[in-house]
Amino acid sequence: MFHAASSSSRATGPSSAPARTPLSPVRSPADGVPSPRSAEPTGPSAKQRDAFFDNAKYLAIVLVAMGHSWEPLKGDSRVLQAAYMCVYAFHMPAFIVISGYFSRSFDMRPDRLKRLVTGVLVPYVVFETAYVLFKRTVGGDPSLPISLLDPWYLTWFLAALFIWRMTTPLWKLVRHPVPPAIVVAMLASVSPDIGDDLDLQRVLQFLPFFVIGLSLKQEHFQLVRRRSVRILSLPVFAGALAVAWWAVPRMNPAWFYHRDSAQELGAPWWCGPVMVLALLGCSLLLAACFFSWVPRRKMWFTALGAGTLYGYLLHGFFVKGADYLGWYDAAWLHRPLGEVFVTLLAGAVVTLLCTFPVRRVFRFAMEPEMKWAFKRDAAAPARERARA
Repeated sequence: MFHAASSSSRATGPSSAPARTPLSPVRSPADGVPSPRSAEPTGPSAKQRDAFFDNAKYLAIVLVAMGHSWEPLKGDSRVLQAAYMCVYAFHMPAFIVISGYFSRSFDMRPDRLKRLVTGVLVPYVVFETAYVLFKRTVGGDPSLPISLLDPWYLTWFLAALFIWRMTTPLWKLVRHPVPPAIVVAMLASVSPDIGDDLDLQRVLQFLPFFVIGLSLKQEHFQLVRRRSVRILSLPVFAGALAVAWWAVPRMNPAWFYHRDSAQELGAPWWCGPVMVLALLGCSLLLAACFFSWVPRRKMWFTALGAGTLYGYLLHGFFVKGADYLGWYDAAWLHRPLGEVFVTLLAGAVVTLLCTFPVRRVFRFAMEPEMKWAFKRDAAAPARERARA
């Protein structure tokens, strides 16, 4: 889940041979949002999980947490700013592509709508409220209003995922859905009047990545998992870091957040569509390079991939709390060793937050069953018998 966004904005989103079986990832309760219930499958369904996707989700969420931990430090280091821009170019696009891929089977069936509400909409309401209250009490801003229409910090991704998922049946009807999605993103980039409601700029500008995920098939992921792609990715990453280092004093990193129109960033309107296309190509290339290095076999962190939404939503309290309490003011943290320490600490914290004990504690907020709120699905028993 990841990136999310800059802290300056309110809406700131067994060691064995590689398996040779086809990719058959298990659907989570929200058809793509990681779940603790799918983390420890039993019986035949346990064989259906593909370690590649769990590994990719975990590694992407670690990059998201690291990127957020760099925000208060990056102003003192051009190298860190370059790494920040490079990571922000692909970590959320990669996560959104995976979310789209796992949304391919979504339709308006009652059980799937219920999972969308309990796995995405309810956590959005809970954490949008929780982050505002946290800002009020710890951040010293008691006047900050609670607004479900104005996502704050990390929660934009849940609002976006809900909208993308609801539009999935429409995109599945279109013969070639990716070009229209790109056009929508380009038009959004020149529409400053869209405003901040539900962070629609982000919803629309990140839309192509979700639709691309919907359009992908198993063989597309197999292509990037080849050794030749992994080797070619090394000079690509090196070149991306070099370009980012050059761009630090010349480019506004807010372009990578996709939360503003070109006019709001002080650029001519025509820069919006150009940057949408340029960043789309850059992000997809780097995401493919990232996927090429994701392990295909089960690793020690594979099971954590089922809890990445937990790590995404919870790690923000640690990052923001450290900022509110002035912990980033320590001079030694703004030196290379301090930056390395913060990076490793962010990775360790988000890893801990993805573990099963943490998911069990916060399941009430992330995946409430809410049987009391829904009518009985008459078709559910038949589907259960078919699965059995």
